Amino acid sequence: MLFAKRTFYGAGIYGLVVLLPLYFTESMVGQQYPPAVTHAEYYYGFVGVAVAWQFLFFVIGSDPVRYRKAMLPAIVEKVTYGVAAWVLHFQGRIPPVALAGGCIDLLLMTLFIVSFLKTPRA
Repeated sequence: MLFAKRTFYGAGIYGLVVLLPLYFTESMVGQQYPPAVTHAEYYYGFVGVAVAWQFLFFVIGSDPVRYRKAMLPAIVEKVTYGVAAWVLHFQGRIPPVALAGGCIDLLLMTLFIVSFLKTPRA
């Protein structure tokens, strides 16, 4: 249970550290990785949803046994971007830094699976 607590708290902290600066760097993202963001509502919508997930990770970490079933959609949340990043990489559509983020998500997905398996049912 301690493994799951640390995993989910760590994932939440990491996610906030990575995501919160995106609220202030929209124009920089467009300059460093053209083209510029043309639909700000999608950009900020993504950031908002991703930030919300980090708070769910804190909830799961607070009581892994109680929120064990919530680990399953958390696993899906991590695999979707991790797999998409690899597909986009092989298509030559994302920069290496985005692939690195996808790899981190796949690592977190693996840790979430281990947490799920190690956490007893309520």
